[in-house]
Amino acid sequence: MGTPISLDLADDLPRAELDELADEVFRWLREVDARFSTYRADSEVCRFDRGELLLSEASADLRLVLQRCADLWGATDGFFDAYATGGLDPSGYVKGWAAQVASDRLLAAGSANHCLNAGGDVRVRGLSASGRPWRVGVRHPWDPMATCLVLTGSDLAVATSGGYERGHHVLDPRRGAPARGLRSVTVVGTDLGLADAYATAAVAMGVAGVGWLDRLAGHRHAIVTDDGRLLHSTGLPLAP
Repeated sequence: MGTPISLDLADDLPRAELDELADEVFRWLREVDARFSTYRADSEVCRFDRGELLLSEASADLRLVLQRCADLWGATDGFFDAYATGGLDPSGYVKGWAAQVASDRLLAAGSANHCLNAGGDVRVRGLSASGRPWRVGVRHPWDPMATCLVLTGSDLAVATSGGYERGHHVLDPRRGAPARGLRSVTVVGTDLGLADAYATAAVAMGVAGVGWLDRLAGHRHAIVTDDGRLLHSTGLPLAP
């Protein structure tokens, strides 16, 4: 899906076991790419969108993602919309969900200490190789070589959405035009799929997304506005 992936396994395990864990993660992510990429005409999501595949014929993963997207549409008052561009594009949920599933599988397989970064959506668990909690940098929206803040923790899902790479590409589904007001939104929780979708929805809301995030239970956030202000919720796990 055009997303760079990095994996840091910090467990004290034999090299062969670590290699196998990593191989399983990337096998899963390649499977997700084959099924959900909107850039591949033969992907399951594209075939479903063209009407070549009935819902009853779809994989369990596709049915799950479609249900989650429908639930998110309701939870965000329509601002998370997998059909915002006209066709079906669940990427705003799928990337975070796929990384969350990979992290869950790593944990179940014995990797209690790892960091998975899927194009800036990050899931960390346990401790880094230094024995300290992981540090997650949030990219500065105007300077690719700088961070605007650094988070730290041992069980965090950190998702960022915004216009720092492709401009204002997130659509306001009500206007059918690029959303304005928020340059970057980072949401922190424990489920990366939800954090990814909530960050996308907040960007789509524009400045109203600030108040919406303030009321979002179980999550913390950081926002950079189009005019350069940095806002964040209390309790955000900022690194010292």
